[in-house]
Amino acid sequence: MEVAKIIKEKLGTIVDVRSYDEFMGGHVAGSINIPLNEIPHRMQEIQELKAPLILCCASGNRSGQAQVFLTAHGIESYNGGSWLDVNYHQS
Repeated sequence: MEVAKIIKEKLGTIVDVRSYDEFMGGHVAGSINIPLNEIPHRMQEIQELKAPLILCCASGNRSGQAQVFLTAHGIESYNGGSWLDVNYHQS
C-alpha cells in the first residue's frame, strides 16, 4: 500500500522514532513518540498500535532502521522518511 494513502486516510499509526527532545521541537499532529533505542523494550505497546505503522524521524535513516527491526518481528510498518514529509501528506 502507498505510504501517502495510509497517512492521508489515517489507516494506521504514525510513530516518530526521534528523541523526545526532537519530537517536542515539532512533530506530526496525532503521532506518537517512541525513540529508536526504546523500540525493543516497548514491543508489547507497539504490537497494540493500529497497523500499519508509518515511521518517521528527521531524515529517514532512523525510521528505516526501525522499519527493518519491526518487519523482522512481524509488524507491518513503512518508512515514511522525514516527519516533515509525513506531515505534508497528512494535510
